[in-house]
Amino acid sequence: MKFVCAPDSFKESISASDAAAALAQGIHRILPDAECVEIPMADGGEGFTEALADALGARRVSVDLLNALGEQATGTIAVTPDRAVMEVAEAVGIAMVAPERRRIRAMQSFGVGQLILAALDEGVTEILIGLGGSGTNDAGAGMLRALGFVFLDHDGAELDGSPESLTRLARIDTSGADPRLSGVTFRVACDVDNPLLGERGASAIFGPQKGASPEDVRFLDQALRNFADVAGHLDGPALAEGAGAAGGLGYAMVAFLGAELASGIDLVVETVGLKDAIRGADFVFTGEGAMDRQTLMGKTLSGVARVAVPAGVPIVAFAGKLGDGVEELYDHGFVALMPIVDGVTDLAGALAHGRENLANASERATRLLMAGRR
Repeated sequence: MKFVCAPDSFKESISASDAAAALAQGIHRILPDAECVEIPMADGGEGFTEALADALGARRVSVDLLNALGEQATGTIAVTPDRAVMEVAEAVGIAMVAPERRRIRAMQSFGVGQLILAALDEGVTEILIGLGGSGTNDAGAGMLRALGFVFLDHDGAELDGSPESLTRLARIDTSGADPRLSGVTFRVACDVDNPLLGERGASAIFGPQKGASPEDVRFLDQALRNFADVAGHLDGPALAEGAGAAGGLGYAMVAFLGAELASGIDLVVETVGLKDAIRGADFVFTGEGAMDRQTLMGKTLSGVARVAVPAGVPIVAFAGKLGDGVEELYDHGFVALMPIVDGVTDLAGALAHGRENLANASERATRLLMAGRR
């Protein structure tokens, strides 16, 4: 028999790679000779780099960079001979700055540009970027500065690219942009359709999640509007779906780097070759930390279902928590939804024993599936 083990990470408990291994372990306790294809999954958020690195057999490269407050930090990219994978959260993630230290008008995305430079140094021709988890709202100005773009005020003084500086922006000098950028294809995992500006824009929708007050939101939207105006993009890229992703990084990547925005899970599904892996499988085992009625709204398990259902392969899903509306999954190719916690415990205990619990749950599910085939 053939099983495809394609889970997301179980946040704060086990990585997607460890989860796939645990699922295979449980299966092999009942079916030692079963073929278990392990494919760690992710969407465009946390774990994007790790999941794709494991699936692609990529080499990890540590990168010294500046976080959203301009402080020294370290990020990681994953590299194959022709491709690099990275995520915004590794450089300027909101989790990297304590809530009491967040200053949204000053925080910028310079570190993302440093990740891209590290990828260029590796000689790749394609860069995949996950946009989830950003703590910035500078429309990618900081990133562009790291890549050689120069932002100038009316007096010709150079600006740092932070939102508070963008209100004074008068000219963008692109002559110093790294020439290697023209030889690279950028593919960006983006799971929101917000434009850069306005009521549905980066500042209004995502700014408050990053500590922006109502006054900050108005200031930020005006700063980004000035940026797009100076760049000549008010009637074009600034209005595009996804331009507001990651505090406007979606805008900068499309408008200045020629990036293609795509659904995070769709990009992962394509990159890891899930469709080919599922061909001929008897079951797909997948899972994530919590499942509810939002699971099918562009998250990892929805992407797995979009591949497995047309192939006629039933899906068994595992979760630390089954929430409201989860039964809707039964109408979308899922034949079993399995909670993994073995008994009564607190959250800390559940998280600490995630891999063991998942392997045990996989074993139970496999035993039941085999009993049904007798």
